[in-house]
Amino acid sequence: MSFLIDSSIMITSQILFFGFGWLFFMRQLFKDYEVRQYVVQVIFSVTFAFSCTMFELIIFEILGVLNSSSRYFHWKMNLCVILLILVFMVPFYIGYFIVSNIRLLHKQRLLFSCLLWLTFMYFFWKLGDPFPILSPKHGILSIEQLISRVGVIGVTLMALLSGFGAVNCPYTYMSYFLRNVTDTDILALERRLLQTMDMIISKKKRMAMTRRTMFQKGEVHNRPSGFWGMIKSVTTSAPGSENLTLIQQEVDALEELSRQLFLETADLYATKERIEYSKTFKGKYFNFLGYFFSIYCVWKIFMATINIVFDRVGKTDPVTRGIEITVNYLGIQFDVKFWSQHISFILVGIIIVTSIRGLLITLTKFFYAISSSKSSNVIVLLLAQIMGMYFVSSVLLIRMSMPLEYRTIITEVLGELQFNFYHRWFDVIFLVSALSSILFLYLAHKQAPEKHMAP
Repeated sequence: MSFLIDSSIMITSQILFFGFGWLFFMRQLFKDYEVRQYVVQVIFSVTFAFSCTMFELIIFEILGVLNSSSRYFHWKMNLCVILLILVFMVPFYIGYFIVSNIRLLHKQRLLFSCLLWLTFMYFFWKLGDPFPILSPKHGILSIEQLISRVGVIGVTLMALLSGFGAVNCPYTYMSYFLRNVTDTDILALERRLLQTMDMIISKKKRMAMTRRTMFQKGEVHNRPSGFWGMIKSVTTSAPGSENLTLIQQEVDALEELSRQLFLETADLYATKERIEYSKTFKGKYFNFLGYFFSIYCVWKIFMATINIVFDRVGKTDPVTRGIEITVNYLGIQFDVKFWSQHISFILVGIIIVTSIRGLLITLTKFFYAISSSKSSNVIVLLLAQIMGMYFVSSVLLIRMSMPLEYRTIITEVLGELQFNFYHRWFDVIFLVSALSSILFLYLAHKQAPEKHMAP
């Protein structure tokens, strides 16, 4: 009876997660497009639902909600379904929609979709060869074989996003990095933009007048016909055609310059708004957060370097370790186990909420940046693939943030994976991503004032 009640709770929560994923798809991702393939919407919503269910099971594990055997069953079922979606279903449909957009392969799209899926499976399987990701005793069809490879891709994505976010967040929030933009700078750039537009208009007027003159002289309609006329038209040119070609080249160059000036003007207006926003109470609050995150970024880079150099992986979760150090230092009586359980629950909850929110925001921006009416289905499926792998790898890494007694069932469900490898791999990719982001933002920040000061 308790198993049926536990299952009804899990099914209800999955329906709610599915509905949220459906609404997010309709209200955010596809609000500017017509939904023609409902299978894409269903796959995205199902992937989101089962991804969130894994985080729900982590919270239930800490709070002791549901029977332990029920939690184990739903862990196993959830992992099997999410792996089935990520390894078999989503890659096949990505290949199917890619082939569907190619007219020459339209009649045999099912065959070519299978070929693309087999190609994916080959590279997906070969991905595990260079990494020590699981015990050699596991069979080729075991669930550990799939989780280990999905984990490598997901941890790599997490580390790349975390490295860039740890650097970009303080750069975005802190007013220290804002350029000093005045009304004079904006007016000067707008004046250049207006002068460029005037030059474009005057040159287009000249082109129109030249075409009118050529038309009046009969140079457009009274061209010689026949073979010799065609040879003559190729070897000789009308007196005004050379001027038209030169003027058109000048117009193209000026239009490109006007686009750049318009973007720079919009950037200056945005920077000025950020300067004014930074003077408000909310802006000062985010500025303080920027300093906090900059310290966190330096600390994270330092710790990642230490972990890589000394091949170090923590055995105790950070909350319990921090409480033990504080209690020993202050010499007070404190129930470490009781409070580490509650603080770990809060910490894991914050990690889960911020991970889901941050990933959805990133996916939305990415979709708007590269999507079109033809590629939208493929891109949504790619985002679903990234989302699922990201959440599966989050479970691998969140495991270390949980007290030891709560890791047991996650370890049993995931199998005998080399968990230490994933943490070391995360540190390596995070360090590379953070240092590359620092270099990129430094060059962009240094180049921006020079670009605006150019005559």
